[in-house]
Amino acid sequence: MAGKHSISEFYNGRSIFITGATGFMGKALLEKLLRGCPGIKNVYILVRPKRGKDVNQRLEELLSSKLFEKLQRQNPDYAKKVIAVTGDILHENLGVSQRDEEMVINNVSVVFHSAATVKFDEEMKLSVEMNVVGVNRMIQFCKKIKNLEALLHVSTAYCNCNVKHIEEKVYDPPLAPHKLLDACEWMDGDVLNALTPKMVGDRPNTYTYTKAIAEYLLYQNKEDLPIVIFRPSIVGASWQEPVPGWVDNYNGPTGLLAAV
Repeated sequence: MAGKHSISEFYNGRSIFITGATGFMGKALLEKLLRGCPGIKNVYILVRPKRGKDVNQRLEELLSSKLFEKLQRQNPDYAKKVIAVTGDILHENLGVSQRDEEMVINNVSVVFHSAATVKFDEEMKLSVEMNVVGVNRMIQFCKKIKNLEALLHVSTAYCNCNVKHIEEKVYDPPLAPHKLLDACEWMDGDVLNALTPKMVGDRPNTYTYTKAIAEYLLYQNKEDLPIVIFRPSIVGASWQEPVPGWVDNYNGPTGLLAAV
């Protein structure tokens, strides 16, 4: 229960904005929200053109996944609620047009930010751009949303893997977010690559390092925005619903299981 209302009731009449909806967790989130909360008004999803496909083609491809078959049977018209917004977290203001920005900031009350690079050994510059600068752009964008009730950021249980016992709190970052952002602005990729081992320290990779800094960046904005940080652990195939064993990638334990 969410307060006096069920989760489904909370979403009645609400419009939602999701980044990363074309990724594994984003797809599962989108499907669950639409199937479990039929009263949702609209779901706006940030989509970037890719491999010669425009956002509407990518949306069609997304919704044709086997994951949505159960929802399709329950509500054949569900796709009308899903609206693709052209954009990219690598661009200023998420790369959205003025028309789309007005549509989102005037209608949305809940935001899920799950777009990130999940490549553990990503080069530092791109990892920072995706996982820290992208979060900063989302923060600035959300400050314009007129009736925002929640900004949920998808982090990872491993962003503090250098700590033996992890509590549900935001830890001090390995480097102040603004210092990392400044460094990435003037340093080229080769210099950052050379410094990466020293920067990440006792963290295993750039992914956990940048995700930890992103959490602190959100923490710094807690007075201005209703922020929630969600830390999933290793993500595998679906257990029972909507399709037992559904998965669309070979990341993490899935690759090992497939090999076995």
